[in-house]
Parts: sequence; C-alpha cells; structure tokens
Amino acid sequence: MRELVLGLRLLFGSGPGHRARFLLMTLGSSLGVCCLAIVLAIPGILDAQDARVTARQPVTPRDSSGAAVVDGYPVTLSRTDPYGSTPLTRVFVARGTRTVEPPPGLRSFPRDGQVFVSPRIRELLRHNPALAQLVPGGEAGLIGPAGLARPDELIAYVGMSRAELPDGDPVERFGESHGPLPALDPTTLAILRFTLAAVVLLPLVVFLSVCARLSAADRARRLAALRLLGLSKKGTQRVNAAETVAAAGLGAILGLGEYWTMNQVVSRVGLPGFTWYPADGALTFQTLAVCLVGCPALAWYVGRASAGKAAANPLAVRRGAVEKTPSGWVFLPLIAGLGVITGYCVAGVTHHAPTSTALSAWLMPSAALLSGIGLALSLPACSRFLARRVACSTRSFSLGLAMRRNEAEPGGAVRVATGLVLLVFAASLAQGVVIQLDSVARSTLPFQTYDIQYGQLSGAQRQAIEVLPGVRAHVVTLNPPLSDGLEQSPRPEGVVATCGQLRKAVRWTAGCVDGRLMRLCDPGQPQDVRTEAGDEVRFDRRVGERSGGLNLKMPRQTVRYREPEGLMVLQNGGVLVPPSMLPPGAIPQDATLTLVSAPGEKTVRAVLDGIGGIAPTAGVLTQGLIVDAFQRVTIVRTLLAIGITLGLVIGVAAYLVAATDRAVERRPQVTALTLLGARTRTLRAAQVAQVVSPLVVGLVPALVAGKLAESSYLVIGGGPVLWDGAGVPVLLASALVVVAVAAVGALPLAGRRIDPELIRRH
Repeated sequence: MRELVLGLRLLFGSGPGHRARFLLMTLGSSLGVCCLAIVLAIPGILDAQDARVTARQPVTPRDSSGAAVVDGYPVTLSRTDPYGSTPLTRVFVARGTRTVEPPPGLRSFPRDGQVFVSPRIRELLRHNPALAQLVPGGEAGLIGPAGLARPDELIAYVGMSRAELPDGDPVERFGESHGPLPALDPTTLAILRFTLAAVVLLPLVVFLSVCARLSAADRARRLAALRLLGLSKKGTQRVNAAETVAAAGLGAILGLGEYWTMNQVVSRVGLPGFTWYPADGALTFQTLAVCLVGCPALAWYVGRASAGKAAANPLAVRRGAVEKTPSGWVFLPLIAGLGVITGYCVAGVTHHAPTSTALSAWLMPSAALLSGIGLALSLPACSRFLARRVACSTRSFSLGLAMRRNEAEPGGAVRVATGLVLLVFAASLAQGVVIQLDSVARSTLPFQTYDIQYGQLSGAQRQAIEVLPGVRAHVVTLNPPLSDGLEQSPRPEGVVATCGQLRKAVRWTAGCVDGRLMRLCDPGQPQDVRTEAGDEVRFDRRVGERSGGLNLKMPRQTVRYREPEGLMVLQNGGVLVPPSMLPPGAIPQDATLTLVSAPGEKTVRAVLDGIGGIAPTAGVLTQGLIVDAFQRVTIVRTLLAIGITLGLVIGVAAYLVAATDRAVERRPQVTALTLLGARTRTLRAAQVAQVVSPLVVGLVPALVAGKLAESSYLVIGGGPVLWDGAGVPVLLASALVVVAVAAVGALPLAGRRIDPELIRRH
C-alpha cells in the first residue's frame, strides 16, 4: 500500500511537466473508454429493438384441439413489402366484439377507414403523397415508441371491416414469445462483434498502452533510481502502476460521461440506416464493469510490465544503454495466423472451400486475431532489420541518421505506427464482411419480377396493375390440379401471354406465333416436365358462378426462349396459352400473375408502390430481392462505418500522443545534434524518415495480410464473391494518406530553439 501512496505522491509532486503528462494520460484513457462503451452498447441496442418487435406480435386464441378461435376476436393481417431498400410493414386490423388490449404504442384499435402510422411514414407522406395508396384511410394518430423497433421504422396499422379481411388471423393479445427473426441473426451479430473487436479493440489496446507509457524513458530512469535506493522489485512496479491506474480510473469515469452525452445527442439525430432511442443505449452493468474495472486492470498490467526492466536491472535504463534486440519468437503469431488464412485462400483457388462451418467459425477469427497481434509484435524487429540495411547502403546523412536511430531504438518509432497499421489491417477485413452480406442481399438479375396470387385480385385491379408505370411485361401462370394424373412427375404449367409479352418477359425468343398453342423450350436448361405431344392437361377455371375446366393437349410446335441465369419466369416444358383461348370472364382457379420490370431501385419502388395502392392486402413475392437482407446490410454497414471511424480516431490519437511524447523524449538528442552543426532541414528530414519508415514497414504487410484475411473470409462465407479487387485501390489510397499525415505530423518536431536545461540533462 505504501508503494501506491509513494507513486501518487511522486505524481503530484513531480512538477508541472509530469502533471501535464498525467492529464494527457487521463484524457487519452477517457477517449478509449468512450469508444469501448460504444462498441459494448451496440448489442444492447439491437436486443432492445428486437424486444419491442416481439412485444407487438399477435397471439392467436386456440381451443383445446389447437384450432384457431375466431368468434368475437379482432383479426389482423400483416404484410411486409420493400419500400425501396427498407421494409414497410402494414398491419390490417378489423375490430371484434371482444375486448382486447391494442398493440403496444396504440391507444386503441383503428376503426374501419382509420390508420395509425409511425412518425417516419407521416414525414414521408408530406413529401410523397403517393404513399397514401399503401396506407389508406384517415390518420387517427401516431404509433408510440413502445410499438416501434426504431424511430424511423416504417409501420402502419390500417383499420378495415371484417368482410375485407377473410384471411385475417384472430388475436387475443400481443407479445408472442416466439417473435420474428431479429434484426441481425446470431451469425451476423457474431461476425459484427468480431469485426468491431478487430477494428476498434485492437487499436484501442495499443492506444491505452501508449497512454500508459508516456514519458517511458524518463519514468524508467526515475524508477531505476528508486530501485537503487533500496526499493524492492515488486514495490518499484507498484509505484509505476499507481500512476497508470489513477489515470485510467479517472479516464474511465470521464469516458463514460462522454459516452452518455454522445448517446443522448446522436440517438436524437440518428445515423444513416440506423437509429435508436436514448434508453436503448443506456449504460449497462456489464459495460460499467468492463470500463471501470477492465481498463484500470489493463493499466495496472501495462504499468507493471513497463517497469519490469527498470526493476530487474536498473543500470540497463541509463541513457547510454543499448536496447535489446527483439526476439525471433515475435514472428510466431504472425506466421500461425497467416498460415491458416493462406490455407483458406488456397482452398478457394482450387475450388475446395471447407464445408465445416463450425470449425471455420472459430478458426478464421483466431487466425485473423493472431495476424493482427503478430503485425504489432513483429513490427519492431522488421523495422530494426530494414533500418540496419538502409543505414549501411544509403549516402544520405538525414536518412542514415534516422535509420541508425531506429536501429538503436526500434520500439520508440513503432509505438507511433502500430495503431495505424492495425487499423488498415482491420479495415480490409471489415470490407470483406460488407461484401459478403451485400452479395447475399443484392439482386444481380437483369430483370425484377413480382409474383401475386391471381385470386387475390379483382378484374379491375388486375387491369390496373398490368399497366403500371415501369412494368415492361406481365404473364399469367396456370397451375394444373393434382387430379390430372401427373402427381408423380412435375406438371406442365400454362403461361397465358402474347408473343409480344413473352419477348419482353425473357431475354430471347424464337419461333413464337400469336394465337397458337405452343410448347415452351429453353435449350440451355434441363427439361423437368416429361410430357409428349398430344398429352392432355387440365386447368381449373371459373366463369361467373360456374366452375369448370380448360382441357388442352400438349402441342408439337415449340417456341424457344432463354431466361437470364437465376431468373424463373417461365417453366421449361410448359405450354404457351394465347389469351384468346380463355373464354370471356374466365378466372383461373390456381394462377400467379407475374410482373417484370427493370431492376433499378426507383423502378422497383414505383412498381411496389403502385401494387400497394391498387391492392394493398395482396401479397407480393420478389425474386432476388430480400428486403430484410437489405436492411441487415444497411445496419451492418453503418455499424462498421462507426467502428472504422472510431478506429480511425483511436489510431490518429495514438499517433498524435505517441509522436508528441517521442518528440519530447528526443529533445536532448535533437539539441545535441543542433549544437554539433546539424541544420534544421536535416533534422526534420530525419524525424520524418524515423516515423515514416516503420509505418511503411508495417503498412505493406498489413495490406497483404488484410487482403488475405478478407479473401479467406469470403471463401468460407460461401458467397458468389471470393476475390475483391475493387477494394485494393481504396486501401492503397488510405495507406498513402496515413503515411502523408504521419510525415506532415513529424515536420514540426524539430526546431531552432535550444533549451539550456536540455543541454545540462544530456
């Protein structure tokens, strides 16, 4: 205990310089704790949003046999459609005679002709009145926060009559225990946590270590003096740890206050694609424990470790002592990590991607973590090796001076570069996560299709939908009943369309003749339907109040066509039925109306809005367009952008703190060189070379290791993209910017002013 008191007394009695260093350590720790709290709060925000979604899920009343009880209960019907790349949820509600609590966020059930909307929908209605087609009725109020997952969620409760909701489900209460899928599934959330840990926590550990080791050389000599005066080895380490723990503890408290303020401000402003309520980001017990206990514990460890050399061998920290050569064991983590990552890349090249996702789930993150740690540990040895080679071959006095200094003291310059090196490595890995999720969600087809059950539409609705702006073609697919004797094999479908509609619906056609019954044939695809010319196929239809059948014989004449890969509009082996062959007023019993449009986001949004305005309760299936996946990608991309921004802030802060501290430590040597006649231009060039060379040494392997880690992640992800060449220029440009910033930051570290006190110390 007395060593801790001695450490604090030395802290406050060591002059303004040491107090300024303590203040800098405290502010640096507060910034790091604030970033750590942001990362730890993200899962809690997502869990709070999922809990509100679960709380509004309807619970269906059932009798003892498990059948739904409809009598007297309100009925609901939920539809979720893409509004651009955002899901729009509409809950159609019809009141009942029984008293049921309304959904969370509503004061009552909407009446027929009323609608409750979220604040975001009200805002959109002001700028886009056409959206009112999707949420018909007079606005009866806003949905409260208890009924919204996020402040910008698109959801509306539309009141209707019971006759308009024949397919609605009765509801006795809200709060289904088994709610829908969370905003981010466990796998995606685990990937996000790992990526944020790589992007933020690795640079954060480096930053906190840098803050805890400010003025390391002066402090080491002070501790060596205490050790020579008789203080024990452990006591010397405790004296040094007392200062670092005090700074980390005070910084943790300030950092939590900074996070609270940031949460209150940013949650009200929102981020692109991701918003939350301030209460969602409230500090939890786990966050408080990690920040208030974990960060001082890390500072304690760093403080004891940094004092180990002075405590074990006090004479080894004298000004003229030569720094020990880094051990070759520091390359072991890097070799192990890159070995696993390279193995996955080779498996991808040879088309032998691993199928064991359970093994890859922990092996790949472990390899990436080992690679990041290995980059940090091997940087001093690589920098020393390069400095020795360059110093022996160069004829430049400035470069030789810089390299000899890095050779003698590689750790000082490496502290400046480590945070930025790890940031570039982690940014490349984060890019791979976004690419994989984006490839799953984004439709790569040249057309966009919309499937609607034919029976859900009236004649007027069908005619209006078929001529919507943006719809380039429409076809009706007839499904034969199971009673036609073809249950054991795929049944041929009938496609009701003209030749002109067929040409617009697919990429290429040949041999189509209007008015004729023709067999559909795609030469490039296997034909699953096994029928011969003359086989009879029956389709059910209804004319007025009478039901009947449409009996057709499979034709001999064929029309060839070709669809884009992955698009399924027509059945290979089906039959093309001219619209004139259907009797006037005939309505197919089991059919699908398929619309085809361009894949552009504006076109898709216009078509979906038009369908919703004409038939708001009709279900729409969109091939290749996964609106929930789009939302997940948006959330992940925003959160990763937050992580990269935090990592950039931490990396730059670590650079500024370490560079400033190193400049202060180097002032006596710079002063001595100035007295020996070195020019300011020469000293500044040497300072820039001292900082830039280890940074370049670290960035080159970081870029290579980052791209390999990204590619190995894409290989085990199983997506269509394995090698991302488009991200290389961005990473190279980022690395060049990092080098330029470091060079500019190193320029003012050497000046003309000579302090006599520095001469006396040296």
